[in-house]
Amino acid sequence: MKKQFLLFLLAIMLSGVCLSADSGDTPIDSLMRHLDEVIAARPAYLRQKETRLQGLHSRYDSAVDDDSRFKVLGELFDEYHPFNTDSAYHISLRQEAVARRIGDPALVANARLHRANVLSSTGMYRETLEIIDSLPKEDIPPYLKPYYYHTVRTVYGLLADYAAFPAEKVRYRIVTEQYRDSLLAINQPGTLGYAVTSADKHNVNGEPWKAIRELNDFISSENLTEHEMAICAWTLSESYGMTGDFASQKRYLILSAISDMKASVREYVSLRQLALLLYKEGDLDRAYQFLTIAVDDAAKSNARQRIIELNASYPMINSIYIEKVHKQHTALLKTIVIIAVLLLVLVVLMLLMRKQMARIARARREVEEANGELNRLNDELLSSNGKLAEAYNAIAEISEMKEAYIGRYMDQCVAYIEKLDSYRKSIGKLVSSGKSDDLKALVKSSTMIDQELKAFYDQFDKTFLSLFPTFVDDLNSLLMPEEAIIPRREGSLTAEQRIFALIRLGISDSDKIARFLRYSLTTIYNYRTKVRNKARGDRNLLESEILKIGRGTSG
Repeated sequence: MKKQFLLFLLAIMLSGVCLSADSGDTPIDSLMRHLDEVIAARPAYLRQKETRLQGLHSRYDSAVDDDSRFKVLGELFDEYHPFNTDSAYHISLRQEAVARRIGDPALVANARLHRANVLSSTGMYRETLEIIDSLPKEDIPPYLKPYYYHTVRTVYGLLADYAAFPAEKVRYRIVTEQYRDSLLAINQPGTLGYAVTSADKHNVNGEPWKAIRELNDFISSENLTEHEMAICAWTLSESYGMTGDFASQKRYLILSAISDMKASVREYVSLRQLALLLYKEGDLDRAYQFLTIAVDDAAKSNARQRIIELNASYPMINSIYIEKVHKQHTALLKTIVIIAVLLLVLVVLMLLMRKQMARIARARREVEEANGELNRLNDELLSSNGKLAEAYNAIAEISEMKEAYIGRYMDQCVAYIEKLDSYRKSIGKLVSSGKSDDLKALVKSSTMIDQELKAFYDQFDKTFLSLFPTFVDDLNSLLMPEEAIIPRREGSLTAEQRIFALIRLGISDSDKIARFLRYSLTTIYNYRTKVRNKARGDRNLLESEILKIGRGTSG
């Protein structure tokens, strides 16, 4: 058991180091998870306990003499005493009956001490003292005296704990000290009884460090059972609690509770004390769970002393737990209200969205009507282009004639001037004669306007780039790399770049930009939105960044 305990502590330390590196866990966190695992596996430990009890009952039934029966009953008492006081009490009665048949006063005293221990744990202190007083000192052999003194010390210690008046407490404590000293005198050093009693004495005398040193030395040098380890760890937790080392107190409470659970005992203190400590730390869920287990075990074992101790602490944690559930219920109600409000907002938003979709559908129909009108205008433009093509053919013919009659260049120039004058006069005649159709055909020709606009835009591009030679690169630096805008030829700008060139010059009104570039207002909006969506950073800050180009602050 000692090796297992040391290996267990070493595994806890190593796992604690790994967990603290990965998730911030401590060795106490690892121990607490191990306790949770042991509690979850407790049905298996209880089944093992039942198996051991069944085996002992079978051995008793098959025993051939009273000596064997007495021995088996003693083992049964050891199993039942911390598990079920009713069964332990009846086992002590049967053992006393067997001892009387044997006729050995020492065996009778042993059985009666068993019964006194059961009565003490159930709060029947008067009956316990009656049994102790009825035992003749000469009937108690040396091997039973530690048991005898332990029983007397225990019952007087309990009387001191539950005495109603200070004077009675002092009197019972003096008697308890006397029997504790007797225990130390009669127990051999190096035994469990001596180590625990000595540590208890140090704690009572305000010397917890001595108790800690002695118990740690004892644990490291002895091979202890789970139940013995639970007793030692519990006493160590008391000592550490007196020194103010609450982390170590908690660690040994957990170790004691683990051993209690593995030993399948139901009469214990460690899990209840651990629950109270967890309550102070704010871990209400575990505190409530552990206290519930402790109450259930105390009820099943009929250990009235533990039930009384639990009754003092259970209502406190239960009320806190109920308050926590109430707070959770309140928080849940708040959450439900918030969800209801959000659902209402969602319904309103859906209605608004539906209304907006209707507006979009209406706008789409208007766009389709506008597209129809645009198609009509395009047809008219195609007709004008046909007439322009005829004019181009006429010019081509004139060019051929120019090659044929190069020698008449000067004369032709004069003739061309005359023809221009004649053309002017013809227009004048058309105007004066009222031939409006011919005049309209002549006026509809937009060749001259298109050429002048192109020349104007070319001149605009050259002038703007002379003022802002790095404009194209600076604009692209504000866009995502894959969305850079590259002009078709060097020294010119694209339509999008002309829009943002005008913005750089301070013309930000889309209506003015549309008139300047002879585009529709919708086209200007689309171009501006398209380029903003390509922005490297915040799209809403793109145009303000463009205003900084050429000022030395552009990003």
